Amino acid sequence: MKKYLLSMMGLVAMAGSAMAADLPAHYKAPPPPVIAIYDWTGFYIGGNGGWGSSRDCWGVVPVGGTVIPDGCFSASGGVIGGQLGYRWQSGQFVWGLEGQGDWANLRASHVSIVNPAFTTSAKVDGIGLMTGQIGYAWNAALLYLKGGAAVTSNRFDVLSAGVGVASSSSTRWGGTVGVGFEYGFGPNWSAGLEYDHLFMGNSNNSFSVANPLLAGALNRISQDVDMVTIRGNYRFGGPVVSKY
Repeated sequence: MKKYLLSMMGLVAMAGSAMAADLPAHYKAPPPPVIAIYDWTGFYIGGNGGWGSSRDCWGVVPVGGTVIPDGCFSASGGVIGGQLGYRWQSGQFVWGLEGQGDWANLRASHVSIVNPAFTTSAKVDGIGLMTGQIGYAWNAALLYLKGGAAVTSNRFDVLSAGVGVASSSSTRWGGTVGVGFEYGFGPNWSAGLEYDHLFMGNSNNSFSVANPLLAGALNRISQDVDMVTIRGNYRFGGPVVSKY
């Protein structure tokens, strides 16, 4: 019996040695997983909506040319529209060009200081932006600055007892700067929040009839606009690049 057990132990030892000899000399770890890196390069189109406020300061300019202040007021309301652009990413930096157009309903009025018998009214019904962008991306998150040209469509009215007695329409050009944050989700979609300030400067306006506030005078109106919008974009092209 003792010889039998010793023989079995010898066979087991030999089998173990043979199995160990069959194992590979070096163990290779599996390749690392593929990490998806978001790429902001490509054309995109989208929509936006939010709130805007136009601060308008009126002044009366008589024949002598000295401006008589007539007070300031803010015309606030909603904006909604769309944007189209192209972005290019190099490393973590992102450059872009964008055109944006919005319908607006920013309106307000106040009693004239120069002639309290009348009320002056301002309305912005359209806003356009043509801007360049520079941003910094953390994968699917993008923080960017923008700047360029701005245009507003305006209507100014003078009213007496709620009835319009004079009006003027103008398309005004100026500049804009802004900042935004955008986050990419899904294959090609992104959403973000943006703030823009428009510097529209001063402009002399002549009304449809003789200026009722002061005979023979022009109205000088300065304008600045602030916009806060929520944006959504669809980008054409591949959403990610692979990195090991």
